[in-house]
Amino acid sequence: MFEPAQQNGSPRIGFYVCHCGHNIAGKVDVTAVAQAVARFPGVVLSRDYKYMCSDPGQQMIMDDIREQKLDRVVVASCSPLLHEHTFRTAVARGGLNAFHFQMVNIRENVSWVHDDPADATEKAVDLARAAVRRVRLHRALEQKKVPITPAVLIVGGGIAGIHAALTLASAGKKVYLVEKEPTIGGHMAKFDKTFPTLDCAACILTPKMSAVRSHPNITLWTYSEVTKVEGFVGRYRVTVKRKPRYVIEELCVGCLECIEACVFKEGKFYDEFNQGLGKRKPVYIPFPQATPQLVLIDPEQCIEFKSGKCKKTCAEKCDRDAIDFKQTERIEQIEVGAVIVATGFQTVPSEKVPFYGYGRMPNVFTALEVERLVNASGPTGGQVVTREGKAPKAVGIIHCVGSRDEKTNRWCSRVCCMYSLKLAHLIKEHTGAEVFNFYTDMRTAGKGYEEFFYKVMDDGVHFIRGRVAEVSDWAFTPDEEGKLVIRVEDTLIGRVRRVPVDMVVLATGLEPGPDSQQIRRLFNMSCSSEGFFLERHPKLAPVDTFTDGVYIAGACQSPKDIPDTVAQAGAAAAQVLALIDAGSKELEPNTAYIVEEECSGCKSCIALCPYTAISFDAARKKALLNEALCKGCGTCVASCPSGSIRQNLFQDDEIFSEIEGLLTPVT
Repeated sequence: MFEPAQQNGSPRIGFYVCHCGHNIAGKVDVTAVAQAVARFPGVVLSRDYKYMCSDPGQQMIMDDIREQKLDRVVVASCSPLLHEHTFRTAVARGGLNAFHFQMVNIRENVSWVHDDPADATEKAVDLARAAVRRVRLHRALEQKKVPITPAVLIVGGGIAGIHAALTLASAGKKVYLVEKEPTIGGHMAKFDKTFPTLDCAACILTPKMSAVRSHPNITLWTYSEVTKVEGFVGRYRVTVKRKPRYVIEELCVGCLECIEACVFKEGKFYDEFNQGLGKRKPVYIPFPQATPQLVLIDPEQCIEFKSGKCKKTCAEKCDRDAIDFKQTERIEQIEVGAVIVATGFQTVPSEKVPFYGYGRMPNVFTALEVERLVNASGPTGGQVVTREGKAPKAVGIIHCVGSRDEKTNRWCSRVCCMYSLKLAHLIKEHTGAEVFNFYTDMRTAGKGYEEFFYKVMDDGVHFIRGRVAEVSDWAFTPDEEGKLVIRVEDTLIGRVRRVPVDMVVLATGLEPGPDSQQIRRLFNMSCSSEGFFLERHPKLAPVDTFTDGVYIAGACQSPKDIPDTVAQAGAAAAQVLALIDAGSKELEPNTAYIVEEECSGCKSCIALCPYTAISFDAARKKALLNEALCKGCGTCVASCPSGSIRQNLFQDDEIFSEIEGLLTPVT
């Protein structure tokens, strides 16, 4: 510890620099930094310690505040995003205002970006000097609290949304579950079995879907979309558009007689749930276990909507008068304290990889299409057949379609290896066909996953390591006649192979949903470079977002399998429970505020605010700022032409003093 003489008239400042193991001390001479800072005006104590964020490190700060009568504290360590709250809490427990504290990031900003230790040490001293000059001018601030409405909105009714909804509802919280499709269940409802245990997907999922429908604390709105979100954590005002089913939900009992009575005796329209492998009528139910068990009418295909000349046999057959061709969309307004976004994913469109022939060659299938083929409730009753209706004798499964590729998506989609192994097992079980798996690397990291891999190998499935170059229907030899030929470089034997098969299955990867950008804007969330919703911190806050009260769960955050999705949904529900049960949420005080006497009413700040925190008082012709909505981004402060908008913790004198500290070394 270095204790210089007290400087008259200046606050008593304590400075602490962290070794962070070798993260900082490996490049920065922390002892030299502490010695240099000890000579700065106002610094009465300067220490270096191996781990400042540890309990002993925090206790050191608290003890020094009391014993050395410190007025201000500066800690030079890692990112404020990681530990600023930790040190503020320690400062407050020591008896100071929590905001009489300044943090210096010398890990990411210094140690991790410098090769020369002397340069790194010099820069750390410069940043510390700037912080010391700045902290002298910090004002005492108080955190405000907002009450939390004990209700939750969950957007997305896949397995993540379902699990989160049941967890929260079982804890006694009011839940609104909004799903854009006519039924909940998401992608999992389309699966036959789940890896690695080969449990029936419907057997696992259907009871949960029924529990959602019957739970008294859950309001389920399917075929609905969130269109507007206003307010702030604890009090979000949400507008939900409920699209017309043309069936009165309160009257329909799901008897399905209207479907039988439809003038179309056979289905002739694209069946979305069965990936187009089957057909449906204009009046339909997505699948037998759909929840809610309600039919709907497709207005783009129904004769009554297209020409008005339908016999309306469906309406005549319904003895409950549930068919309503004049039904219009409804708007619901709700108020919730928190939101969980669980909007899932989409599979990579196979058209992005044209050299595999999807759409040109009829017997090239996507993995989801094969999921429907092997399913007993699918369009073929569980029979795996080509589009000509023949059972294949040889099937090729191509991994990493649209994943780990500079031309499509660079990331690994995590589930493709395992669901390819599952499909290989199911196809062989259903058809007895010879199955080839073409893989880049086999990634089976999970409980029971590697064992499942070896089981499939023991089943006699062939594994060829190499990225497939193309799928063609050009026959070079008699055994290739009438076949699809997969050309691949087998890297294990070091030669190019041509493998003739009857059916090709593309193991398409996962990517952000088609409406992810629209949802991001609705809830003021950020996205990673891949387009998935961005968490606040990948390790310490994996389900939080940078918008207070908004959480994410499932594959909308990143590709993941069902166990990880359910685990993350439970974590998001736990965060919401903690928020609601606390009763209130403390807001960061580093918000902007308006000096009303200086505001000219030019309105330039209103359009610039990304959080819609600023409005205009027409009577007084002044801008108004809602502190509960403000996130302290500083956009309005920087853009205000009159300088009437200021920001706590970023006052002009604080910023200028910090800059002077950087530019004016103390000798």
